[in-house]
Amino acid sequence: MATALFMPIKVGTSLLSHRVVHSPMTRLRADSEHAPSPLMAEYYEQRASEGGLIIVEGTFINEENGIFPFAPGIYNDKQIEAWKVVTKAVHNKGGIIYLQLCHPGRAAPSIFIPGKRAPVSSSAISINGKNAIGATYDVPRALEVEEISKISQAFAQAAKNSISAGFDGVEIHGSNGFLIDQFINTSSNTRTDQYGGSIENRTRFALEVVESVTKAIGDDRTGIRLSPWSGYQDMKDDTPYKTWGYISSKIQERYPKMAYLHFIEPRDDYISGPNPGVDRMKIIENDTIEPFRKAWKGPFITSGGYTTTPKRAFETAEQSNNILVSFGRSFVANPDLVLRLKNDWPLNKYDRSTFYGGDSTGYTDYSFYKSDTDNDITN
Repeated sequence: MATALFMPIKVGTSLLSHRVVHSPMTRLRADSEHAPSPLMAEYYEQRASEGGLIIVEGTFINEENGIFPFAPGIYNDKQIEAWKVVTKAVHNKGGIIYLQLCHPGRAAPSIFIPGKRAPVSSSAISINGKNAIGATYDVPRALEVEEISKISQAFAQAAKNSISAGFDGVEIHGSNGFLIDQFINTSSNTRTDQYGGSIENRTRFALEVVESVTKAIGDDRTGIRLSPWSGYQDMKDDTPYKTWGYISSKIQERYPKMAYLHFIEPRDDYISGPNPGVDRMKIIENDTIEPFRKAWKGPFITSGGYTTTPKRAFETAEQSNNILVSFGRSFVANPDLVLRLKNDWPLNKYDRSTFYGGDSTGYTDYSFYKSDTDNDITN
């Protein structure tokens, strides 16, 4: 029986045949020079489907602001050439592929920054707790105004590089406590200039990046991911509905032909805090991304919590004709997730210990569904 989740939809320049989206997920399988490996091409090829959208993991726009070991970049010729292998593999299976462009801001340990300089951010406020290497987070340096426009241009150049590498478009990483998100949230932005204080000022950088990228490659090849309630990396805003409502309405007003908006649901597992379980339940009960979807008339991707309850994706897609649903961990463990959802086949379980770094284990070795006759179904 046809459902909204498996109805076609136009996203940017591409016509999708279904609305099951591969979410961008950090996996740390690039080589030592931050170029995508052959293993990455195999991974994305396995998960590609005819008319299906894959959003590739957060990829760094330059190396001067810090890049994690074995995370991919899109700032030099070697990386661009290696990405061409990935995009060709996905296109050969009829898939659509976007690259998520990332600047870590204060999340980058100084040990990974040339000269071991302090990371940069909206303000000199560090993240609480320990970073990815088990050390205390560095106190970042607040960016000077003239530096901010240069970063917007770096996003634009990375977008151009992405198109050269064969990507159908890019997703601006404006979520989960990375640089753009650090400007948006009141917990990390205490500036008193044109980039701080009011909602208009705190969202200025995000909208400037959108402006730079859309000018570089076109509105219809540009998406952005946002997370009003993630809590991840100390993110908190005093007025999330007003803040992200403003961003959504401004993008609708200025860039109505953008490829999509991608919002992370309040119920996503990134939620953290003093009592994460309790805090998450409060957010699930009281908050929703629905106002942002209503403000935006184009394709709207929703992400978060669908691995735990995958059948909820069918219900979500029925709510409006512009909704797509993004899956993370389910796609990790099920290269043929689209077919499994469509046919109500059981899902493989994921192994969290293999999420980050390593070889093919927990990456390209997950099985495709086998029928009772033991025939692999791989397309």
